[in-house]
Amino acid sequence: MTLNGIDISSYQSGIDLTVVPCDFVIIKATQGTGYVNPDCDRAYQQAKRAGKLRGTYHYVGGGNAVAEADYYVNNIKGYIRDGLLAIDWEAEQNSAWGNEAYLEQLVRRVIERTGVKPLIYSMASRYAQVKAVADRCDCALWIAEYANMSTTGYQAHPWREGAYACAIRQYSSAGRLPGYGGNLDLNIAYMDANAWRKYAAKNGRPAATPAPSKPASAPVKPAPAPKPAGRTYTVQAGDTLSGIAAKLGVSTSAISGYRSGNPNLIYPGEVLKINGGNAAPKPAGRTYTVVAGDTLSGIASRFGTTYQAIASKNNIANPNLIYPGQVLNIG
Repeated sequence: MTLNGIDISSYQSGIDLTVVPCDFVIIKATQGTGYVNPDCDRAYQQAKRAGKLRGTYHYVGGGNAVAEADYYVNNIKGYIRDGLLAIDWEAEQNSAWGNEAYLEQLVRRVIERTGVKPLIYSMASRYAQVKAVADRCDCALWIAEYANMSTTGYQAHPWREGAYACAIRQYSSAGRLPGYGGNLDLNIAYMDANAWRKYAAKNGRPAATPAPSKPASAPVKPAPAPKPAGRTYTVQAGDTLSGIAAKLGVSTSAISGYRSGNPNLIYPGEVLKINGGNAAPKPAGRTYTVVAGDTLSGIASRFGTTYQAIASKNNIANPNLIYPGQVLNIG
């Protein structure tokens, strides 16, 4: 059994994952300790709503392995145990390149923080060194090797298939698929959907089978989410506070009861209190101050509006470019 999929970064910002054919998508989340892909959350939530298998990756920059791991984990809290995790180990823009001890320290820190064993991505020319790290950490490999740079669609049997063992093989950066006009990285995953969800789960345990995809204002959950009864909601695996707010038609400020005291840290099984009705509030003159890690689409979902509407109200020419401290008029 194999799956066909793509990996994307900010270079593919705005890609419509509902029309591009793919069984899975792996999205760049972070790089080093100072970069967050501004389109990551929009793409991730779109893939989730469409019922696509999904994951995120961190591009290693070098400097401090523990700090990098923490930066990645802190920026993907809403995706952990919902999507596969991966560490991208390449030579370009990586001051630690060639030092696999750095890679191993980073991978072990991610496992320590999340309980999830990330895939390790690298090129075939570095296979032996990276495989040694993967074996010691009990992680799978995602290997890149291209026959050429010619444009191609999905391939059932990429060049040099079977020359080495890997969970995912990236075989082109010049892929062309319906629904997108530019180049895409194409991958084949040597697994089925259940195995994919196992990679995403804590300690490799199989995750729940996701519910059938259907149009909704919030991401599809791994199991059907219960409707609020008595103004309460039981958190499901993969839930985020903003996603719950969008689903129930309230603002995030109308949700309370999370025991961590941190709205970015909620746990499956805890019961949240919901205040407000079924329609998303749209208070006149409402403003929002951007914080690090925010995206316009994420802010829009909290307030029951669209990123286009917010961009229009605030004369934002590039909706993927907002800044911490910026005050937005929500309307």
